[in-house]
Amino acid sequence: MFIEPFKVEIWMNEWETKCTYNLAETCVASITVDELLALSGRTGKDLSDLLPMKLGYGDIVGSPRLRTAIAALYTKPHIDDIIITHGTIAANMLVHKALVGRGDHVVAVTPTYQQHYSIPASIDASVTTLGLREEDGFLPDLDHLRALVTPETKLIALTNPNNPTGALIERPMLEDIVSIADSVGAYLLCDEVYRGTGQKGDGMVPSIADLYDKGISTAGMSKVFSLAGLRIGWVVAPKELTEDILIHRDYDTISVGMINDHFAAMALENAEQILARSQRITRENLAVVEAWIDNEPRVSWVKPRAGTTAMLKLDIPITSREFCIDLVQTTGVMLTPGDAFDMEGYARLGFANDLPTIKVGLEKLSSYLRTTF
Repeated sequence: MFIEPFKVEIWMNEWETKCTYNLAETCVASITVDELLALSGRTGKDLSDLLPMKLGYGDIVGSPRLRTAIAALYTKPHIDDIIITHGTIAANMLVHKALVGRGDHVVAVTPTYQQHYSIPASIDASVTTLGLREEDGFLPDLDHLRALVTPETKLIALTNPNNPTGALIERPMLEDIVSIADSVGAYLLCDEVYRGTGQKGDGMVPSIADLYDKGISTAGMSKVFSLAGLRIGWVVAPKELTEDILIHRDYDTISVGMINDHFAAMALENAEQILARSQRITRENLAVVEAWIDNEPRVSWVKPRAGTTAMLKLDIPITSREFCIDLVQTTGVMLTPGDAFDMEGYARLGFANDLPTIKVGLEKLSSYLRTTF
């Protein structure tokens, strides 16, 4: 089986341990175990709960405690609809492998996380992409989507909030997309790993799993919950898909780590506190980035309405990859080149790292732009 190289992950693997100012990071600033305990109203003494734990496989499908905490993030799902995975990346992979077969038609809304078109293509599915446009605020053109789907469309895949642009599809448009999927009987996969990071109000939008009986939600602990090191994700899927997904999961997961399960459950039982922290960080940091862009003549953007990333449009005479490589080698500042998302002329900025890193990184980026171009 051939699969396209995963461009953004190759870039991150190459540079994230070599940079000084990581403005490519996509997770809200990661928290320590001490911070997790404090946010959960606990102390280090509570770690003694782990001492009698026998480190076997644990609950193969994930502990009832963890799945109950995940279910609280949704309106409809029962814990039996929830499948625990090794991160959202495994959740997405399992959905595509379990649902999509050779010759099936898949519509992927791009730019997006590359899994959502490269995995179905590797299965010999027929993949059609719906490209988001800057002039539309990087929101999907629904007339175009209606024209792309057919009675043979098996799956529509999208990210909401969008990775990498930070565009946010709110309930009315989500309901329109559901109607389009339902008109041809297609499943609708929504990668919701950034859900909860909206820049206004409570930061939330409805999950696709709560809006559509063929809606599939994937998410995890890495981005908004700041706990990428736990490697915990999940799928919320219709009952007719759950068994097929679990069959595929048996071949690559068996179970997640019991300690990972324990800390993920602790975090999600205190989701309100962690989400409040994440919203404070993303909103304060985005305001700093906006002020920087207002004074940077070579950079423009569509301001993100959610998520942790923004696409910077660059007025420069070289490719985005040449720019990003020279930038990190010269200044230590890391961005992600737009060609990793088939968006030449842009670079992805992650704005949810710690604020001192953001401020110094932006200062060095401005200096580089002024002196180089």
